[in-house]
Amino acid sequence: MNRSNRRGPWGLLMILAGLIAAPAARADALSVVQMLRAGGCGGVAPIAPPLRHNPTLDRAAEQWADGHSLNSAAELAGYPMKSAQGVRVSGSDEALIQNLRRSDCRMVSSRDVREVGLYRRGAETWLVLAASTASSWSSPAPPDAHGASAASRAPPPASATPAMTAHALQLVNEARARGAQCGAQSFGPAPPLTLSGTLASVALGHATDMAVHDYFEHRDLSGQSPADRVRASGYHEKLVGENIAYGPQSVEEAVKGWLASPGHCQNIMDPRFAEMGLGLAAGRASRRGLFWVQVLAEPRA
Repeated sequence: MNRSNRRGPWGLLMILAGLIAAPAARADALSVVQMLRAGGCGGVAPIAPPLRHNPTLDRAAEQWADGHSLNSAAELAGYPMKSAQGVRVSGSDEALIQNLRRSDCRMVSSRDVREVGLYRRGAETWLVLAASTASSWSSPAPPDAHGASAASRAPPPASATPAMTAHALQLVNEARARGAQCGAQSFGPAPPLTLSGTLASVALGHATDMAVHDYFEHRDLSGQSPADRVRASGYHEKLVGENIAYGPQSVEEAVKGWLASPGHCQNIMDPRFAEMGLGLAAGRASRRGLFWVQVLAEPRA
């Protein structure tokens, strides 16, 4: 039985209060970059911490798009540094992950890079990456009219950071260690899962696709199932499971919801699964919440 088709009623939960969406193109591109760093480019590079989005580098990216050299663009934008790295990606939002993974993944996932800026024009996206920390060159944003700082009014993350992914793994493994009652089915303790960068990239790809195209299903718009997407990534699977959610604002809320839904819970507790990946993306159009995807797999021996 294809476990990826299991869904409970909770899978349609929509919690919109308090979520603030960034501009669509920027949120999608930044989500892809952050998740590639968290997944180590599908397992081919070291896992890297998330980048800090710097609006000054957005202006540098725009200057670069206007024809200036990369270093000149950074200087014109007011970001003094000795060197910068740039990535120019062509294609639609949904093609970002494939394009970046294929050609520039090691650059965007470099641990030497600390900050990122983005600019979008038509089907082109310009990314400027810098090793400098923001504190070296820019002062904190002023408080708003109510006295709140930029940090305190920031929206929830639009991609799963390494800390979020590690926390999700911890919560899932704690549940597997103690056993669970998933509806009418009882599960005893199960071996712990490990993280897979490849499965994380697959999860991000489906989360981004749902966010971009405004749908909420296991089978994507091209007709591919979770197992199809895992197989297409080059992962040699024996069994695949997928949990999805729309609306949770934290790892705790997402995992708790899955464990409270019999079908999702059965996927989490299935002792055959050995690896997992987590992806999330900020919605657009009519859905502005977070799309969550957990992919679980039993690899072939």
